[in-house]
Amino acid sequence: MSALDIQRLLDTLEDPIKKTEDLISSFMVSSGNMIALEDFLTEKIMSVFNISFFSSIFGSIASLLGNIFIAVFAISFITFFFLRDEKMFAEAILLLVPNKHVEAFRRAIFSIRGLLMRYFIGIVAQISGIIILVTIGLTIIGVGFRHSLLIGLVAGLMNIIPYLGPIIGASIGVILGIVTHMHLDFYQELLPLAGYMIIVFIIVQVIDNILFQPLIYSSSVHAHPLEIFLVILIGGNLAGIFGMIVAIPLYTIIRVFAKEFFNQFTVVKKLTQNID
Repeated sequence: MSALDIQRLLDTLEDPIKKTEDLISSFMVSSGNMIALEDFLTEKIMSVFNISFFSSIFGSIASLLGNIFIAVFAISFITFFFLRDEKMFAEAILLLVPNKHVEAFRRAIFSIRGLLMRYFIGIVAQISGIIILVTIGLTIIGVGFRHSLLIGLVAGLMNIIPYLGPIIGASIGVILGIVTHMHLDFYQELLPLAGYMIIVFIIVQVIDNILFQPLIYSSSVHAHPLEIFLVILIGGNLAGIFGMIVAIPLYTIIRVFAKEFFNQFTVVKKLTQNID
């Protein structure tokens, strides 16, 4: 995108811009009050595709990648020892628990481990499935394998964000597809290509809603879809996108402990009846 030829972009959009201006002018009493649409778009496009903008963006990305690398290294290091001695983490927690609650905590930790393991395996399978489907679909309609794989990767990663993620991923994907094919004729090739890309994302989203999500949410964490929606909504209000991502794992942990220690309440029994 940083290497995009702005002049080529404007030349490609020249005819659609002119037709749009003509359409707007037909509803104007006086064309003297109109601002030229081409000048407006030129100014906005130049403000977006400038060097300083991409420098700041890629600088932020580099900083983020550095933080991710440190986090991945730390998590991998800690996880190695937890996997080497899988009981170490549980035993460390149980040391802080009163003796009368040790068995309940032990059952809760075992249940949480099984539920979250199924959940995260399901998430990885969902991301992989979306990447594969988007890549295949976009390759079939003529986007090209390299670009299709990149767009599929973006769509798959964005899909981690519940509800909003697919929309964000599809929007970024369509933009990338258009930007990388600006050499095509706007009406004959580029516009139909964008339409086909939208259709591909819609089909993939339908498959995700029908197949992937029920498998992950219903089968892995044993929660009703309405519960999932409300929990994600609360997580989003409390902590934004991060809250939406971690809402389901946290809710799973809370449900397991509620079943072990507050099962005498009717509402807890109802919410945790499907937990093993």
